[in-house]
Amino acid sequence: MAYATGNLPEAFNLIIATHVSLCDECRAVVESCDAVGGSLLEETGAVPMCAESLERALAALDLPPPPRAKPTPGVLPAPLQAYVGGDLDAVHWRPIGMGVKQAILPTSPDASARLLHIPAGVAIPDHSHHGNELTLVLQGAFADEEDRFARGDLEVADGDVTHTPKADPNEDCICLAVTDAPLNFKGWLPRVVQRFVNI
Repeated sequence: MAYATGNLPEAFNLIIATHVSLCDECRAVVESCDAVGGSLLEETGAVPMCAESLERALAALDLPPPPRAKPTPGVLPAPLQAYVGGDLDAVHWRPIGMGVKQAILPTSPDASARLLHIPAGVAIPDHSHHGNELTLVLQGAFADEEDRFARGDLEVADGDVTHTPKADPNEDCICLAVTDAPLNFKGWLPRVVQRFVNI
């Protein structure tokens, strides 16, 4: 509902839009929320507007649309390709240790979004969460102490979740991870690295 009403931070909007592009069931839920919102708008009374409102709206119609890369079939769904500027070959990966790479995506400062490339069989160090973390699998799969997540699956973790996600041994795992607070790593080395890689 918060996604449908536009009340989420940009990074969370991005992960939900990406997930919805992969999940028919969740897309139907979002469409239902949109329908409820539309119905509420129809029943809402008119609001007075300033004198320049019509002129500004008409002027905005004359502006050219912002340039956007045309989505192509690939690993990254269309909403994510718009942020990256293409598919995986357009991602600017940076190593963060143990073969894991990340690419931080430009979003508003109230939450962060990053692509993670985790080599097959590699585990992210044991951690809990100071806030919320949503992780969407785009390629491969990973498992933690509770479940296994494959393409299109979305894991939701908060301060009650402590886990050690590990990529499946057969294929590298690529995920979109969104957080609204830093992770809480248990080991001293990951905590040191955390300061430099902004996780």
